[in-house]
Formats: sequence, C-alpha cells, structure tokens
Amino acid sequence: MSRKFWVGGNWKMNGDKKTIDEIIKFLNAGPLDPAVEVVVGVPAIYLEYTKNILPPNVSASAQNCYKVPKGAFTGEISPPMISDIGVKWVILGHSERRHIFGENDDREGGKTEEVVFRQTKAVADKVKDWSKVVIAYEPVWAIGTGKTATPQQAQEVHKKLREWLSKNVSDKVASETRIVYGGSVTGANCVELSKEPDIDGFLVGGASLKPEFVQIVNARK
Repeated sequence: MSRKFWVGGNWKMNGDKKTIDEIIKFLNAGPLDPAVEVVVGVPAIYLEYTKNILPPNVSASAQNCYKVPKGAFTGEISPPMISDIGVKWVILGHSERRHIFGENDDREGGKTEEVVFRQTKAVADKVKDWSKVVIAYEPVWAIGTGKTATPQQAQEVHKKLREWLSKNVSDKVASETRIVYGGSVTGANCVELSKEPDIDGFLVGGASLKPEFVQIVNARK
C-alpha cells in the first residue's frame, strides 16, 4: 500500500518565541507538499504557543513524556498533559535521551540490526494501534554530526525492520507502518534518501530550524 510521507522536525532544546515566529514565517511561506504529513517537535514550554500559530497543515509534537498520567516525577510531562493542550504527537526514546540523560538501551557499534530489533521488540507488544505509530531509524553516529548513512545503507536497515514487523507483528502492520530516517538529513541529501522504497520520510534535527526544512518536506515533489 501507499504510505503517506512523513517529515518531522525535532527542534531539540532550541528557540525562543522570536525564533519560533521566524520558523512559522517560512512554514507559512512554504509551499509545503500537501501529500506530506508535517510535524514539529517543540520544547515543552513552547508547545501550546507553537501549536496555536502553526499553519493548519503542520502539527506540533512533544519531544518526550513519562509513562504515567501523574505523580511525583519532577520535571516530567505526561501523555494526558500533552493531550490536554491538543497536541497529538510525542517523540519517544530519542538517542540523546539515552546518551546524555542515561536512559537505557544504548546502541552498540557494529550490531545495528540486533539493536534495532531489540528496541522495536521492547515497544511492539505494548502498541495497541499501529496506525498512530511512526518509527524513526537514527544511526547514533549520524545524529548532529553531519555524517549521513548512504541511501543504500538506510534502505537496508528499513527493509530489515519492515521484515521484522511482518514476522513478529503482522504483514498488515509491516506494509502500513511508516519508517522514517533521521541523522543529519539536509536539503542536499533528502531527495536521494526519499527515493528508497522503505524510507517513508525523515526526522530532521538542525535543518528543521532553517528554511531548508521546506526543501526537505518537498523531497518527493
């Protein structure tokens, strides 16, 4: 089946209201490919502000959340809190959380498939509705480094991951779930990456703060 191309911008811990207003300007100017689902991951403190001024064809996402609805977890936000302000997306398990903040399941050099499968298995049994899930494959050595997997390298991992979903979840989930690539995606490399059959979009870091993001959204246009 045809999977709708998905492009997410992860702003990480960047921006203030002035910066966000500038980003909104280039998102409004676009034009953004209407065939692409566009989401931006916003620092928690600016989530509601950003959501209220985004163009209608762009959604806001939280960058992380804790697993329980409420409690004594200082500094965390919960899924009901995110939902309460009308935000429908959240980025979970980003490698920077694992590396910098000590969260578990670090990637191991030279064991890409083993680690990717283990990470997917850890959440697969808990997913009730796969239509709400987008999986991002991000080689940790490529995030924020300027290094990018070749289209062929990324395609190989995405294909293996889709095969894993087929074997361990269902053929339907494997064919319909979007698997996107992250790790130094830029305007210069996005078109070639987007041509691969199992790459269904991108999770973009630094480039999502710049007008170049529009070019990445339009990679298949």
